[in-house]
Parts: sequence; C-alpha cells; structure tokens
Amino acid sequence: MYTPVSSRAATAYRQVGVQSCVDGATPHMLIKMLFDGLMQSLNAARGALQRGEIEEKGRQLGKAVRILEEGLKAGLNPEQGGELAGNLRALYDYCIKRLTLANLRNDIGMVEEVVELITPVAKSWEQIGADNQGGGA
Repeated sequence: MYTPVSSRAATAYRQVGVQSCVDGATPHMLIKMLFDGLMQSLNAARGALQRGEIEEKGRQLGKAVRILEEGLKAGLNPEQGGELAGNLRALYDYCIKRLTLANLRNDIGMVEEVVELITPVAKSWEQIGADNQGGGA
C-alpha cells in the first residue's frame, strides 16, 4: 500500500516532536505524560466501545494496560515511596485487572471505573508539579 510523502513526513515530524519532548522532560513531566497518554487511551477505548469498534477498543485498552504496567507501575520506587508506592502499585494492579476484564466483556462500566480511580491521582500529580514550579497557592 502506498503512503503519500506528505503523510510519511507528518508521521516522522510527530515522532521527532514526541522524542524531543521526552528527551527534554524532567522525571515529573515523564510521569505526567504517562498519565496523559493513559487518559487518552481510556477515553478512546470508551468511544470505541460506544461505536462498537471492537478492534480499536482492544488496541486502546492494550495501550492503557501497557502504560499502567510498564510505565507507571514500573516507575514506582518502594524504597523511597514506602506505603504510598505500595498503595499506588495496588491501585495500578486493580486497574489492570479491570481493564483486562473490560476488554474481554466489552464492558464500558469497567473502563469508566478505572477513569474515576485514575483521574484524582493524575490531577494530584499535575498539582505537585505546579506547586514545585511556584504555580501553587
């Protein structure tokens, strides 16, 4: 299948842009980027479920699980984080299980449950960054 040069160029440009953002990001910003990507995938999965797009739902839920498992959960440091890291690990494990079931059962309610559980954590992480940059009250 032929892909137009402009489409290939746009894809390459986006990849370079994303890589540049990652390369220049602080550890805090990297976690924020993971939360942003997770929320995007969860919202895309909800939309795919509503439209009956099963393949896209599976792709988006798979991406969300990978972000939880390989990004957020893998980035936890139990030595420094103590009880908080343990609680986050348990939350991420629970969310992974719920998303796996949501994928198997095509259950939008389980996806929404994970959104409700992750949103306060993501917002808190964003607020920590704002407070540390002098943006807090």
